[in-house]
Amino acid sequence: MNKGLLLVISGFSGAGKGTVVKRLLELHDNYSLSISATTRLPRTGEVDGREYFFKTVEEFEKMIAEGALIEHAKYVNNYYGTPKAYVEEQIDKGNNVILEIEIQGAMNIKKMFPDAVLMFITPPSAKELERRLRGRGTEDEDTIMARLARASEEARGVEDYDYIVLNDEVDACVQRIHEIVLSEKMKAKSNLDSINNIREELKIYSKGE
Repeated sequence: MNKGLLLVISGFSGAGKGTVVKRLLELHDNYSLSISATTRLPRTGEVDGREYFFKTVEEFEKMIAEGALIEHAKYVNNYYGTPKAYVEEQIDKGNNVILEIEIQGAMNIKKMFPDAVLMFITPPSAKELERRLRGRGTEDEDTIMARLARASEEARGVEDYDYIVLNDEVDACVQRIHEIVLSEKMKAKSNLDSINNIREELKIYSKGE
């Protein structure tokens, strides 16, 4: 079985990356969204191993000490992090694992997993980004302007990604991501086992055999 890929998907706030990832998971069964570990208490209806891996503070800090997390952070007095074992297990099963993460975290992931494929989701224009942020109707003017200012800063770091993917329409964006994954899986480094088998079989045709 061919291994899956580790996909890091980032984007400006309001670029629609969450919607794109959700649609990708709906359309294709060989993608899985990484499940985070957290020390916060489960909310009603949440199941351990589905929404999150729920851990005690002691368990989480042990995972940190043992290097069992790809990345982690503390937010509002609770730990959040990405378990390395879950990601590696899914990749070994042939699933393409998606990490939806910001730029700094993405660069750290690339150091730990050099074969990870980094994609940055962007809207067609800054005006469209502002329109989408305002269209949410959930944030005040100061918050919207802060998000746009943050996007201006993030725009200076996107050249470190492997791909910049336009999200002008959700299904079209999903198709672009899927085509990138198919292309990555056809690269020689992803198919060495298959070609090595063929090499062995072809030896019988070599001169002197």
